[in-house]
Amino acid sequence: MERYIHSENIALFKRRLADPNTTDSERKTIQKLLAEAEANEAQGSNRPHKSG
Repeated sequence: MERYIHSENIALFKRRLADPNTTDSERKTIQKLLAEAEANEAQGSNRPHKSG
């Protein structure tokens, strides 16, 4: 479930960056959030899956 949420967040951030109505301030924040989400997703793929 967590992996799904991360990939949906990444997709949302990419859509927001492609939106011409996104302000420069929003774009800067979204780029930071996207970088963090992608880094977390990469780290998560190296971790064993939690059960329970």
